Amino acid sequence: MITAIYGSLFYLAALILFGGVAYKIRQYTLTPAPLKIAVTPAPTTSTGVVFRMFREVVFFETLFKSNKWIWLFGYIFHASLLLVVLRHLRYFTEPVWFWVSLIQPFGLYAGFAAVVGLGGLWFRRIAVERVRYISSPSDHLMLALLAAIFLSGLFMRYVERTDIVALKAFVLGLLYFDWQPMPADPILMIHLGLVIVLMIVFPISKLLHAPGLFFSPTLNQVDNPREQRHLAPWAAKLDPRSGAGTN
Repeated sequence: MITAIYGSLFYLAALILFGGVAYKIRQYTLTPAPLKIAVTPAPTTSTGVVFRMFREVVFFETLFKSNKWIWLFGYIFHASLLLVVLRHLRYFTEPVWFWVSLIQPFGLYAGFAAVVGLGGLWFRRIAVERVRYISSPSDHLMLALLAAIFLSGLFMRYVERTDIVALKAFVLGLLYFDWQPMPADPILMIHLGLVIVLMIVFPISKLLHAPGLFFSPTLNQVDNPREQRHLAPWAAKLDPRSGAGTN
């Protein structure tokens, strides 16, 4: 019964996650950018934009320039999250890739670091008045959900261990449509249940800033309004001078 329920929920959550994210990316792609709003100083070439986006994604450059301590907690959380996710690839691969085996110890410590990063970001929403004013209940619920996922995972690692071999068999069974019994450990059920909830709400939450960053017109536009007229495709159809869309 537990295997059937959780297996079905994981399939449903995966469908919502990937379908929802794909739909939002399509929506972002089709949304016109009617103005040239690159934030200066901005790159004046497409290559420069690529490097700027790289720095933004990898180093959180804009946040670093804006607020150092928020950048610190945010970077701790996101870097730790990446390590934890990569560490969990051992449940999805057989044999386990060598580099996944190498990062296992780092992934364990990253779980604690992620909780610290979340704590700092959550404290900011409570202690900073202007941030507290614009924070909605969903913001706190999302932070609570992420914290509960990490804490339940750490609990299984250091307090009440689960059957890792059976868990991996269950995960691989879902991937290859050959269901295997899921361990009936209460903490594991809570942990996986929270992960399912996160997968379902991700496409409709603020966590969509992950793919949305690439569609931010203040970051992905070339700063060339003095050399080339910017005209959105939909506006070009209404401009008798447009021809190919630019003059």
